Amino acid sequence: MKLYENKKIDVKVYEEILDNGMQVILVPNENTNKKYVIWATKYGSIDNKFIEPGTNKEVEVPDGVAHYLEHKMFEQENGVDSLYKLMGLGLNANAYTTNDHTAYLFSGTENFYEGLDELMDFVQHPYFTDENVEKERGIIGQEIQMYDDEPDWRLYMNAMKCLYKNNPITIDTAGTIETISHITKETLYSCYNTFYHPSNMIMCIAGNFVPEEMLEEIKKRLLPREKMEKIQRIYPPYEDDINEKSKCDKMDVNMPIFMIGYRDFSKIEINGSSKEKTKRKIGIKMLLDILIGESSKLYDELYTEGLLMEALSGNLEMANEFSHVIIEGASKDPDKVYERVIATLENEKISQEDVERAKKNLYGTLVTEYEDVVNIGRRYISDAVEGIMSLDYFESLKEIDLKDLEKARAEVFKAEKSILSKVLPNK
Repeated sequence: MKLYENKKIDVKVYEEILDNGMQVILVPNENTNKKYVIWATKYGSIDNKFIEPGTNKEVEVPDGVAHYLEHKMFEQENGVDSLYKLMGLGLNANAYTTNDHTAYLFSGTENFYEGLDELMDFVQHPYFTDENVEKERGIIGQEIQMYDDEPDWRLYMNAMKCLYKNNPITIDTAGTIETISHITKETLYSCYNTFYHPSNMIMCIAGNFVPEEMLEEIKKRLLPREKMEKIQRIYPPYEDDINEKSKCDKMDVNMPIFMIGYRDFSKIEINGSSKEKTKRKIGIKMLLDILIGESSKLYDELYTEGLLMEALSGNLEMANEFSHVIIEGASKDPDKVYERVIATLENEKISQEDVERAKKNLYGTLVTEYEDVVNIGRRYISDAVEGIMSLDYFESLKEIDLKDLEKARAEVFKAEKSILSKVLPNK
């Protein structure tokens, strides 16, 4: 196993690429009785067009298949629902689907290996019938309608539609009532056989265990699978501009909510190394902290003027097919806040003192993550999908300087590449 280590915070991370191509990441921690496992496939809502391995046939599936498949994986041929079986073992179990991956997980202090038996059994034994696929359609349809009525989700999806025109990130993770009506058991099996191969999967376990022993426990539960050629995903051509400047909806909210977005056109998410990607993520985080965070001059002004009642939240979302910054908040005048944020991010001066303060803040946040095995597992999986080794954040944080921040600012925070999504009260 390959060992990554940070002696300053006393963290060791073990990584192994198994013979079948599966990536295993183990983060032992002797200071807890809890264990957390998360098993992910690099298959999300954006992967709706691909070349089917073995047939070389181009396949396009309806929007929402990855999420539909996640729902159906728990149902077994013997009638057992594996989610309830895991919960019956006293484990906190769940699953989720994002734009670029699907994950199955559980945590607990007891019955861990019994839970691992169940997890690795149901993920490797799909069972789809015409009847159980049809049964799920109504359940997922209700979930779609629930999200359609959620202002925060509408705000986010409208922001994505402003930032991108044809990029599949504009597709709702669960699809639509119309698209899921075309999903069949054959669709699910095709996507499972393509994307749920070990060579496309990552497992991370964090908690109290011996790494070598845990690796053997994983190996003995894996079914033999023939090697598969690299998955060929088909995406629309790279878009070199935003789609539109703004979108506005009216919904049942007490105060207007808004999301400011910026496209990152640097292509670091496509071509960059782990170190380059972590440095970009850290740089954006520090810029947002310094310029619009709770201790910033801008926040103090906007709060005093009654334009903001709480701090803005900002984040860089990066994957192999998209990269953007989103900044979210609530205000009686979103347009005025937008103008002030845009001007500040582009023009406000940053000092070396600002950089050092932001470094200390972020270092504390990163260290705190290692106190919780759940945070560790989620972080390592989402980063691994993007081609990042999470421990690189500490090295990148140590290296980053004012020049790096100014470079990131010049590349990302351009007014002409910004958008505004708003949801206003109905009344």
